[in-house]
Amino acid sequence: MASNVATPRAGDADSSLEKIKRQLASGSGRNLLQGPLLKRSETLRKWNERWVILDPTTGRMEYKIRRNEPAVKGSIIFDANSTITISPVNFHGLPRYDGCCFYIGTPQKKDYFLCAETPGAARAWVSTLHATQLVLRAHKEAVNSLSGNGSAKLGTVATVVSAANSTALECSKEIEAAMQISLRNALGMVTNKISDGPMDDLAIMRETLRVKDEELQNLARDLRARDLTIKDIAEKLSETAEAAEAAASAAHTMDEQRRIACAQIERLKRDSEKQLESSMSKLKESEQKVMAVNKEREQLSKQRDSAIQEAHMWRSELAKARERVVILEAAVVRAEERVRVTEADAEARIKEAIQKESIAVNEKQELLAYVNKLQAQLQRFSISTPVPHRDHFTSTLL
Repeated sequence: MASNVATPRAGDADSSLEKIKRQLASGSGRNLLQGPLLKRSETLRKWNERWVILDPTTGRMEYKIRRNEPAVKGSIIFDANSTITISPVNFHGLPRYDGCCFYIGTPQKKDYFLCAETPGAARAWVSTLHATQLVLRAHKEAVNSLSGNGSAKLGTVATVVSAANSTALECSKEIEAAMQISLRNALGMVTNKISDGPMDDLAIMRETLRVKDEELQNLARDLRARDLTIKDIAEKLSETAEAAEAAASAAHTMDEQRRIACAQIERLKRDSEKQLESSMSKLKESEQKVMAVNKEREQLSKQRDSAIQEAHMWRSELAKARERVVILEAAVVRAEERVRVTEADAEARIKEAIQKESIAVNEKQELLAYVNKLQAQLQRFSISTPVPHRDHFTSTLL
């Protein structure tokens, strides 16, 4: 239940931190400092007069060709790590601009060379830019460390913003003085030019009043813009204080959550100790089982060794039997060879006997033919002359 209560509080803390981040990271949209400056062209190295406007929350300097033009000609972006300093060298070249030139080195490795009307105005611009760098650095540190000591960081931001505002107010006076000097110089040049031709005192007075009226209108506009800026900063400081209170309550909520988490950690620790004891008992049982298994393994190893010895014995017997088989096979081969030789001799003798038998048969047939021939002769002879008895002759012949 405590965790369910702590969940919405944690959500409120996160929303408060996000609110602080948005307040610190958002820009005011008000112009802290503005005035005329000479800017050197990057390509032609030519000096052009521009109306420069500084935004302290983003480190952005916008410049126009003339003050009353709505369109912005360009911008110069810098941060807390940029190099901003008054140059000891007169980049412009004219003696009247000695000590009036200053330099800005941006993070994009892009250099800007600017020149004010007076050395005091140049110092005022550089001081305001340095104060703006401090504001940017404080904003960045506050945004990056909101999870820690948020109230201290917010107080630092408020202090730096207030210091930058006062610096800008002081520097605005110096820039206004430089503008008046420049305006008087320009008015003097116009008066000198007009005095060359026919012009009455009324025209000169009208021109002077017109210039003064425009100057007063510009000053009134600047004062209204500064008042609005101061009011906006005061509102933001009040919002920042409210956000700091919200952050403090969020820190208190986080502390309660930390205590709840510590209690849960203690409970988990006790549970883990119980689990450790049960695991130790199971480990002992496992060790006993392992010992029994080791004994069985030793017995099986002995049986395996005896089986291996018996297998070696049978292998030796098998080798002897194979040798005997080889010997018997050799004897069989020799016997088969003898049988083949005997069969060959028998066949030769049979052939010889057959040949002899055929010769004897032929001789017998020849003898029978010869006997038949002799009998025929005897018959012929007996017919002509009496002869002894046939059987007696045959027996005698045989």
